[in-house]
Order: sequence, then structure tokens, then C-alpha cells
Amino acid sequence: MSTAVKIQEVRIKDVKVTDDAIVAYLVDGRVISVPLAWSWRLSEATPEQRANYEIIGDGYSIHWPDIDEDISAEGMLYTDPQKALF
Repeated sequence: MSTAVKIQEVRIKDVKVTDDAIVAYLVDGRVISVPLAWSWRLSEATPEQRANYEIIGDGYSIHWPDIDEDISAEGMLYTDPQKALF
């Protein structure tokens, strides 16, 4: 007998970038965050540039056009923090 497991897609509904973190609000109600230091572009961006984002790919990624930065929801969830900082 086999058991089917439904894998929930990780999709972003909204984003907030603080002085310390990138916070993603997912469509399933979860909230995830990563340190702002994961993105040197966002770390060095102005508050206005950080606030100007687009949720792209039906919620799978975030794009900041002013600084040409992209971060995926899966990257936020599954990236090894030690590798992301270097």
C-alpha cells in the first residue's frame, strides 16, 4: 500500500523588509523571515528601495527592481544560513 503525501506549495502573499529581516507572509498563513544580511543588495538599499518590490511567479519569488534582487520563498525556507551569508 502506498501513501500519498500532498506537498504544500510555498507561495508568498506579502512582504515586509525591516532594518533586520526580510519577512514573507505566505498564502497558507505561515510567516517566515531571514536576516537582512542574507542579501547585501537589500542591506545596502534605502528604505524606499526595500519597499519597492514585486511578488512574481505567482508568489514563488520576490523581485526588487530598483536593486535587481530576487529571493524565492523556497530559498528563504530551505537555504543553509551558513552558506547564504558567505
